[in-house]
Amino acid sequence: MTFLTKKLLKSLKEKLLKEKLDIENQLKELDKNLDFGSDVDHFEEEVDETEEYSNRLGTKLILKKQLEKIEKALNKIKTKKYGYCEKCLNPISEKLLETDPETELCQQCKKQKMA
Repeated sequence: MTFLTKKLLKSLKEKLLKEKLDIENQLKELDKNLDFGSDVDHFEEEVDETEEYSNRLGTKLILKKQLEKIEKALNKIKTKKYGYCEKCLNPISEKLLETDPETELCQQCKKQKMA
């Protein structure tokens, strides 16, 4: 049973769904326009292409991890387990959920993790 109001829960779910769509679109864009053909005229061009590919891989990894967190939060909403800290099981503050709706930890547990 959740402590959040239906209105707030709906708002957070909409925020998560929008974020999910944005990330999925970003991932699609990162897969586009990769031209790593054999038309490389200079070594520097090859280096630039390799660097671009590496940057995209790093960005994709970050976005995929974020997408996993969002999907996990959406699943928690569906199973009515959303809004509770995974470590201490206490409710996560509404303020924190509004700024970071996919958070898994309450403010106190986040602080302990950072220490």
